[in-house]
Amino acid sequence: MDIMELMEQSKDAATVNRVFGEPIHHGDIVIIPVARVAQGGGGGRGQGRSEKGEEGGGSGGGFGFSATPAGVYVLKNGEALWRPAVDVNRIVIGGQFVAVVLLLTLRAIFNRRRRKR
Repeated sequence: MDIMELMEQSKDAATVNRVFGEPIHHGDIVIIPVARVAQGGGGGRGQGRSEKGEEGGGSGGGFGFSATPAGVYVLKNGEALWRPAVDVNRIVIGGQFVAVVLLLTLRAIFNRRRRKR
């Protein structure tokens, strides 16, 4: 497959339909899911002669796509409310980081007090 062909096909992956999902209707409430979308692509091509004088060649290409939940818009009574998605893993890692910094700080304080005595 040609690299330009790959890039043309990849354009469809990051459309607005990937960011905003299909609206969900529940009574008089409408919920619109939203995602963070990232994409990237690349390719390469190489030609050269080997030490034996043979014609070399090469090609390559790749494409990556990622979507993570960002939250939802809730449409109710003519108002739009944003409800962010909660990433529990991020919260836990942040709490662990704060705990480690706190423990290291307390250790440094106790070591200084002990040396002064």
